[in-house]
Amino acid sequence: MPSFLKLCAGFALALAAGAAAAQTWPAKPVRIMVGASPGGGTDIIARLLGEKLAETFKQQFVVENRPGASNTIAADVTARAATDGTTLLLATNTAQAIAPHLLKLGYDPLKDLAPVSLIIVVPNVIVMNNAVPAGSVRELVTLMKARPDSFSFGSSGTGSTQHLAGEAFKLATGTVATHVPYKGSSQALADLIGGQIQLNFDTTSSAMSFIKSGKVKVLAVMTPKRSAELPDVPTLAEAGYPGVEMSTWYGMYTTAGTPKPIIERLHAELARIVKLPDVQARLAALGGEIAALTTDQFAAFARAEHERAGKLIRDAKVKVD
Repeated sequence: MPSFLKLCAGFALALAAGAAAAQTWPAKPVRIMVGASPGGGTDIIARLLGEKLAETFKQQFVVENRPGASNTIAADVTARAATDGTTLLLATNTAQAIAPHLLKLGYDPLKDLAPVSLIIVVPNVIVMNNAVPAGSVRELVTLMKARPDSFSFGSSGTGSTQHLAGEAFKLATGTVATHVPYKGSSQALADLIGGQIQLNFDTTSSAMSFIKSGKVKVLAVMTPKRSAELPDVPTLAEAGYPGVEMSTWYGMYTTAGTPKPIIERLHAELARIVKLPDVQARLAALGGEIAALTTDQFAAFARAEHERAGKLIRDAKVKVD
């Protein structure tokens, strides 16, 4: 058989094998890796999706939390997993776009992980301990300048969107605050409520319940437009500081090399799930916007976000000690 025909035959066999694998997938329990501790936004979304996927595929989808190192521990596990689609990663731009510019990683997020579906994009918000005597961003900035050694802000880890948002805020306002990294948003928010730290630049997905219950004060959202769940909260630009924007996106990935038919089947199912009324209601309550991108569009979006984060890190001179 001529080499060209052999190549075509091999390609056809590979497609057939991939299609067959997709029809029987998953043949065993699936792990959904989460790079943050239980209770945070990533964990909440992963468990919601895992519950719905389990109903569809009649198989276990088990959330496995691996917090730390800017969410990259979970990403590293996924990058090294078998290429059978049984290890998924609910990733954020913390690990996929920011960390590669700050940390030495054992994997390449653009090559070793396969994008499946962008799920939701949520704004970061400026939240404050209730005891801090400021009712607006301008009042906060005035207070921070008057007490330059009195403020600290928490994050879900060094190199997280919360960390980067805080550094960008300091740069734009000329203020000083000490960064305190945690292993997850839930721990940072607990210390914010307790007064161990004064500020947080967390996501609405993690902070919304604390905002709605009055346990923390919210001063601004860090996106170009207001959040539908927080219509009375101004954007940071409206508060007088334009050009400082930060949002956190959540997307499903799997190990690079996983057969394309499996990725396509999973993408289609996730697209169906996020349209379910109960899922839309729960995601909307987190303050985010549900995304509708193809797998290829998500890959292009992730690459653009990687480049944007790199520029912001350089401009703000953010470094990891």
